[in-house]
Amino acid sequence: MSQPDDLIAQLADIDPDSDLAHARQTRHAATLHAQGSYNLLFDQGDDDFPLSGRHYLAALVAGWHAQPGLQAHYQQQASVRQPERIVAAEAFACRLSVEPVAATPADLEILKAAGWSLRGIVTLAQLVAFVSFQSRLLAGLHSLQGKHGHDEATPVVAGRWHQATRTASGKTALTAFTQQELGWEPWLPAKPLAEFSEAEQATLAKFGHTHSDYFRLLARNLPLLEQRTLTDKGIFYTAGGLPRAERELAATVVSKVNGCIYCASVHARKASQLSKQDEAIQKLLNVAPGAVLSHGQSDRWQAIIGFSAALSLTPAQPTLSQVKALREQGLDTLDLLDLIQSTAFFAWANRLMLTLGEPFLPE
Repeated sequence: MSQPDDLIAQLADIDPDSDLAHARQTRHAATLHAQGSYNLLFDQGDDDFPLSGRHYLAALVAGWHAQPGLQAHYQQQASVRQPERIVAAEAFACRLSVEPVAATPADLEILKAAGWSLRGIVTLAQLVAFVSFQSRLLAGLHSLQGKHGHDEATPVVAGRWHQATRTASGKTALTAFTQQELGWEPWLPAKPLAEFSEAEQATLAKFGHTHSDYFRLLARNLPLLEQRTLTDKGIFYTAGGLPRAERELAATVVSKVNGCIYCASVHARKASQLSKQDEAIQKLLNVAPGAVLSHGQSDRWQAIIGFSAALSLTPAQPTLSQVKALREQGLDTLDLLDLIQSTAFFAWANRLMLTLGEPFLPE
């Protein structure tokens, strides 16, 4: 079956003459490379992770995220019967989708024992995280168009995070959110640089990934990592629209919902630097599990935090009243698209960071 040219536009039923369609064209790089990531994931099937298994698991993930249109799209191409190795991945896919902070190295050992290769595990994690991203794009775009939104917004609270004082390898672990620079260690071996071809090493270098264990782990499927990186750049490093500081704020909010201390440290630091609102960012980081994330913030940031947090729940729960509140704070359609895409992208990023490794405090 041929792939659609723009699956999100098709499933979100975006009028090609609408302000939203024009905003997505303004963010052409993000649109192009999100579609490119989809194309790779669902054209790239091999014996290690066949396409029927990819569609089958993607349909499950879309269902857990309450996106029936996306679920039906994947179900059309999925086989009902799956090899035991694919069935063994269901528990991992569910954990990654619903509560990624609960992942442990043992989850990856189970996959390896079921016959998954290192490359296959990375591709599996990318697929589940990507469908989580797609699901939030759709939820956000529907709410922006006045469709499928919840009527009443319930204040979203901070999720739980790791409380172990040591990492799996014995390094000093983090038990609180911080703007400090942290390390991150993988639970699977990163691919050694010498095992990449000269052209592959050039691709890693182009994006600054050469010396990162995280990115050299994801580079076990390098074409997919390249599309993901270009999607990231298309969302966060573009002119106009939502100020960059508030895109970074959204990334921090998602990380608080999901309990991703590493992602929050990077993006809270950027939000502080760009906004000059260090006290407000630190207040967000300090919110305890179960406490409301937007408490004590300015009206504009309360609106941004509330919407971003609601979009980060599983399933996502953005409301039409939240969209209205954002517009009342001066956000136009391009601003709102930037907020949706920044939030959705960290549904993808957090799920990889939390399920393939963990942060540590450098000595």
